[in-house]
Amino acid sequence: MNMKPLGSATTPVENTIEQAIREAALFQQCGKLVYGPVSGGISNENWRVQDTAGDGDWFVKIPGNGTEMFIDRVAAMDASKKAAAAGFGPRVYDDLASKGIEINDFLPDRRASTNTDFADITIRKAVIKVYRTLHAMPELGLTKTIFDMIDEHTKQVKDLGAPRFKDADWVIMNTQMAREALHASGLDLVPSFNDPMPGNFMIGDDKSVMLIDYEYASMNDRCYDLGIWFGEMFFTPAQELELIEEYFGAVRPETVSRITIHKALADVKWALWSMVQLKVSRLDFDFHKYGMWKLMRFRQISGHSDWPIHLRRV
Repeated sequence: MNMKPLGSATTPVENTIEQAIREAALFQQCGKLVYGPVSGGISNENWRVQDTAGDGDWFVKIPGNGTEMFIDRVAAMDASKKAAAAGFGPRVYDDLASKGIEINDFLPDRRASTNTDFADITIRKAVIKVYRTLHAMPELGLTKTIFDMIDEHTKQVKDLGAPRFKDADWVIMNTQMAREALHASGLDLVPSFNDPMPGNFMIGDDKSVMLIDYEYASMNDRCYDLGIWFGEMFFTPAQELELIEEYFGAVRPETVSRITIHKALADVKWALWSMVQLKVSRLDFDFHKYGMWKLMRFRQISGHSDWPIHLRRV
């Protein structure tokens, strides 16, 4: 990582992080500070800030342009603090919380995961352990289900004039059928992570796991949290059944169906999110490709002959 001393900014994003460093009370007591970008995020501008004397190492998240449209920073701070108290999240500092800027302890003894890491059953089970702890945490201040997320992004796409899917009516129809089925059965709301991209799982040498980045956390159905993770990691059907048993203690057909439906709905949410990002983000990322890839998987699940069975079985 290329670290720069404070005062050497040459770009707008570097000016932004330098201003944040100067404003945070946490950093006023430090000696010489250096900073450098942390890669991997697709929403915000992420930085590592270090005291060159070795007295501190932090992660600083500058909110991405337009993210206030779908991220409640107060709720994110609430979830981050509760995760830290539960032992699976890094320490959080609220120096710049009023500006939506999050500061955490950097985790130098851990590394961000990749999809390949989850081929290891020990790591998969470690995540299940963390998720069970997360889902048993005190209630979060924000309730936002997958349907709230989809509705929010649908309105934003319309308001921004963002691209609309060619088969949007078909996607909406299947989403509505899923909504009716899950609402009829009742939602099981628990504190949920909602954002299991690989970079948010920090792995230790002992294969233990910590979670970072709680900006999408909310009270949501626990099967959404499992379903979106299963989809993000491309688990095989056998691996999914193994993890369902590890989490619930048994595999029941209705549980498999709830998770499968939520996995499909997660792809609708993130496809819509991608269309919004095309209009508002200044990050160098192919949001259109990302969204189309998500839609391909939604079509694969909802176009399968088992889809009506899943809808009836929940």
